[in-house]
Amino acid sequence: MDPVLIVGLLVILFAVFTVLKAVRIIPQARARNVERLGRYHRTLKPGLNFVIPYIDRVYPMIDLREQVVSFRPQPVITEDNLVVEIDTVLYFQVTDPRAAAYEIANYIQAVEQLTVTTLRNVVGSMDLEKTLTSRDTINSQLRGVLDEATGKWGIRVNRVEIKAIDPPKTIKDAMEKQMRAERDKRAAILTAEGQRQSQILTAEGDKQSRILRAEGQRTAAILEAEGQSRAIDQVFQAVHRNDPDPKLLAYQYLQVLPQLAQGQGNTFWVIPSEVTSALQGVSKAFTEALPRSAATREETPESAMMDEEVAKASEAAAEAVADAQEAESPRGPRQITQATPSPSPFPEMDRELDREPHGTRDPNQ
Repeated sequence: MDPVLIVGLLVILFAVFTVLKAVRIIPQARARNVERLGRYHRTLKPGLNFVIPYIDRVYPMIDLREQVVSFRPQPVITEDNLVVEIDTVLYFQVTDPRAAAYEIANYIQAVEQLTVTTLRNVVGSMDLEKTLTSRDTINSQLRGVLDEATGKWGIRVNRVEIKAIDPPKTIKDAMEKQMRAERDKRAAILTAEGQRQSQILTAEGDKQSRILRAEGQRTAAILEAEGQSRAIDQVFQAVHRNDPDPKLLAYQYLQVLPQLAQGQGNTFWVIPSEVTSALQGVSKAFTEALPRSAATREETPESAMMDEEVAKASEAAAEAVADAQEAESPRGPRQITQATPSPSPFPEMDRELDREPHGTRDPNQ
């Protein structure tokens, strides 16, 4: 093979390789630093870029997008001397490729160590309970310190989040017991409040029912008293309006006498002294013949009925006297005693009997 041809081919290959090294295509949201003869020259922007081969040195790409870095849990001591492990997540973005490449050797490691030290400073001034409930405060303090420290490195810290805070197992058990005790306490309080409210409502219901029952009884008693008052008033008015004869009153008096002998346990009862006067009035009413008017003579059947009623009344009086005089009974002899005059249930009628002798009144009244 011709040596000239071989040399030509080598020259062509070298030229193609040189051209390829001179052309650099940078993707979007990426950047590459260029050094010329060992000194920073410029930063290649996204798109088509040309460099001088063998003179310009192009460094690896730097990602300009926001990046997320999760750091492994770090032990942190709280103010009350408890060791907790805190797992953090960092959101940052490279804003200056030159500073990120020449101001810090490894900005990921630097951000991690800075986060750990700042976290220990912040959490060290809080107790465990405040640490568990103050994540937003810790995040804002971490972000402020990191953003200020990483600004000269060409990095902007957007967010710092605490992913987990793990206290020791003994502390977890104690916290669970405390939480369980708090819940039991709240449950007992709610139960007691429910029972108290139930008792209050029950007492109020009993009070209201008693009040209503008392009002009903009062109304019933008032109505009953009013009814009895009206009945007594009507009876009294009827008696005085009809002007009853003393003989009729004596007859009514004798009708009550058989009721004294009623009852199986009666072994002793008293016959008032007025019985003699009543019997005399009744016997005189049976023996005396009352003058009849023309209307009375015409009503012969009614007169016969009145005679029958008078005969029945006399028989009832005789039976009452016979019952009163019985010496033997199933429970022993009954004693009949004529007591001193007792107050009569009809004092006005008795006064009329004493005041007006039998047979002196007008039979037509």
